[in-house]
Amino acid sequence: MPIRATVWGENVHEHKNKEVAANYPIGMHGQIAKLLSEDPNIVASTVTLQDPEHGMTEQKLDETDVLLWWGHAAHKEVDDAIVERVVERVWQGMGLIVLHSGHHSKVFKRLMGTPANLHWREAGERERIWVVNPGHPIAKGLPDYFELENEEMYGEPFSVPEPLETVFVSWFQGGEVFRSGLTYRRGAGNIFYFRPGHETYPTYHDKHVGLVLRNAVNWAFNENRYQNLMKAPNRPVDKAIEPIVERGAKLTRHPK
Repeated sequence: MPIRATVWGENVHEHKNKEVAANYPIGMHGQIAKLLSEDPNIVASTVTLQDPEHGMTEQKLDETDVLLWWGHAAHKEVDDAIVERVVERVWQGMGLIVLHSGHHSKVFKRLMGTPANLHWREAGERERIWVVNPGHPIAKGLPDYFELENEEMYGEPFSVPEPLETVFVSWFQGGEVFRSGLTYRRGAGNIFYFRPGHETYPTYHDKHVGLVLRNAVNWAFNENRYQNLMKAPNRPVDKAIEPIVERGAKLTRHPK
């Protein structure tokens, strides 16, 4: 069965900025989905902030194996109840790929438990993305490094938890460096943060960026869901794995 990837797009700058509209006439979310669709093992669809329930209905999440999230200008407009719905699905095993300024999205900060702050500069400078973990599945098929001629700079320190793995490190023309490809696991869900993707530049037309995204979807995929991770049930004495005798005082009487 193909992997069902859903691209969540904020879909704001495409309607307000002529450069963004020119770069992405089908929307950034549409272009990202187009890149993913080059892999016959991926079926990509899109939803946007403006859709009912921001596109993150229970049914749509049931139909999503891996969610890609791009946001920038409207993080605060995402309803907290929808954020919790998405976060719960990640804990249960849905894959999540957070792109560029999505580091400040409610979903990412909720899962990281940190501010996810960084330094930034919008100057159209060259970004050189080094593959520092060449054996990682997300780096499959990439050269030692690749370059984006125009990008927004992100600089360290990046206030996120220590990742499971660092796949990419970026150098910028102005001299800064940044950990630009990081993996995490929350519950049963695989998470990948990938830095490039400023909306005024044609980043999501780059062949190497497309390969990273396709690799990341395949890496993040988990065919199983573990809804029990969202519960904290009492296990009574008579259900213990080994026979035990209840003893001592306790605070609560749980019904059998």
